[in-house]
Amino acid sequence: MRYTKLGRSDLSVSRICMGCMGFGDAANGQHSWTIDEARSREIIRRGLELGINFFDTAIAYQSGTSEQYLGRALRDFAKRDEVVVATKFLPRTNEEIAAGISGQEHIRRMLERSLQNLGMDHVDLYIYHMWDYQTPLYDILDGLNQMVKEGKTRYIGISNCFAWQLCKANNLAEREGFSRFVSVQSHYNLIFREEEREMAPFCREENIAMTPYSSLAGGRLSKHPGETSKRLQEDSYAQLKYGGMADQDAPILRRVAELADQRGVSMTEISLAWLLTKVTVPVVGATKLHHIADAAKAVELELTAEECSYLEEPYLPHPLVGVMAQNTPAAAGGSHVWSTGNQKV
Repeated sequence: MRYTKLGRSDLSVSRICMGCMGFGDAANGQHSWTIDEARSREIIRRGLELGINFFDTAIAYQSGTSEQYLGRALRDFAKRDEVVVATKFLPRTNEEIAAGISGQEHIRRMLERSLQNLGMDHVDLYIYHMWDYQTPLYDILDGLNQMVKEGKTRYIGISNCFAWQLCKANNLAEREGFSRFVSVQSHYNLIFREEEREMAPFCREENIAMTPYSSLAGGRLSKHPGETSKRLQEDSYAQLKYGGMADQDAPILRRVAELADQRGVSMTEISLAWLLTKVTVPVVGATKLHHIADAAKAVELELTAEECSYLEEPYLPHPLVGVMAQNTPAAAGGSHVWSTGNQKV
């Protein structure tokens, strides 16, 4: 495994981050393909053995049971100061807004619930899960800064935002003396490259770590044409994100498969090796042991410039999908793309 600094922070993280959205009690979430605690523990333990020290979860994942599974496994298999744990918080609910709960108080409540789920006294990275148009940005940044000052999180990150929003937030934070976002977790992979327009160059200029989710496009970038899986069949959110451009994406998937066969490696390794040339750390979900093993192998696979160009050449621009398609003021008070428990996300 190789390691790197997470943007401007002093966090040393593995080049692969284990995404924990696939862990958790399916009865407490919307994803039928999530795995139980016993299998989650096997994968977490194997990831640690492979040198992975960076884990990403969220209070939204299966009503907090993903956090619970991760916390218990790390307590059993690792020392707290040897792992980097990230989790995320949801926007205020309409009920909280009506009750007059401020953005600052909301963040405190969310983080304290996550720490209880994790069984920890702090997280290393606390992530603003998606832009909240109903809460003043000052309140968000003030609330996060309070959590940093109290030692409940070491650093803060952001997810599902536009480059202008990240720029605006960090400028305000710098002006007010608040903690700034050190990382951004956006939708980015070989068949969805819209982050290359503005976010990627902005992050390079500002030394903000890119830690993209959906690194394998919900499994599409790891499957040969005709192959399928339970997640491909049942993940309606991934179908929403990728179904509309499936024909346009097919030539890229064929090239990934072709190059994998030529190199004698998996499609996962090819897809992640390409992404590792673009970002700090991809977040990679795993619901089987070989998923995390292949992800770890990708760190050692170096693609040539010609191979990267060959993979990139068929790409066509994509429309915004998923959470980012609803990143507008008009969508602020409505339901978002996916939900957890009784809270819309």
